[in-house]
Amino acid sequence: MEGDAVEAPGRREELAQALGEVRERIARACRAVGRDEDEVALLAVTKTWPASDVAILADLGLTEFAENRDQEASRKVAEFAELRPGAAAEWRMVGSLQRNKARSVLGWADRVDTVDSIRLADALAKAATKPVDVLVQVSIDGDVARGGHPIGDLPRLADHVALTSELFLRGVMTVAPLSMSPQQAFAALYEAVTRLRDDHPDATVISAGMSGDLEDAIAHGSTCVRVGTALLGSRRLASP
Repeated sequence: MEGDAVEAPGRREELAQALGEVRERIARACRAVGRDEDEVALLAVTKTWPASDVAILADLGLTEFAENRDQEASRKVAEFAELRPGAAAEWRMVGSLQRNKARSVLGWADRVDTVDSIRLADALAKAATKPVDVLVQVSIDGDVARGGHPIGDLPRLADHVALTSELFLRGVMTVAPLSMSPQQAFAALYEAVTRLRDDHPDATVISAGMSGDLEDAIAHGSTCVRVGTALLGSRRLASP
């Protein structure tokens, strides 16, 4: 990844413009439903993009970054630390996570956003050497093959996580399924989270909405939008 440390010509201007456009979309979406834009965090999905891009985004004021592959992320986090020593940055794991990768992921991730089973929660708890913030990944339509715990069974997994002393339940994450509209999906998620908070009041994070549907997610209570394409451009091929 030696080349990843080199800033591409014109890239800073591209990212600054894209970031401004995304922030304006978030602000407009919040105004449309009477929310404060400070209620919605922007999580930059930097998977397949170089550490130099992350460094630029950090210079532009972003502090939260997401990766979905352990091997790529561990290299990128280390290189970013060399490019911007001491810079404020928090890293999220947003990809499907195998239990045997739990210890490795906890070496770089500040929060795991894809806890979708009791077995994975237990693996993370066993691997943890310090308290770990997690989100429960929810499957709105019940198609767990695409990732996520069935929404109807959310309380059981949330209760299990909350009873695990090594894990802190911070909220939920979802991807709108293809089988329903984003509005329907995010409305269903918000309803489930509202009930969940009766027993877990600290589960305040709703990570929902991406480049194509962030407005719908914000209209239904999202507190964190995960943006890759609209911020960084069309996905480049992953490093071998």
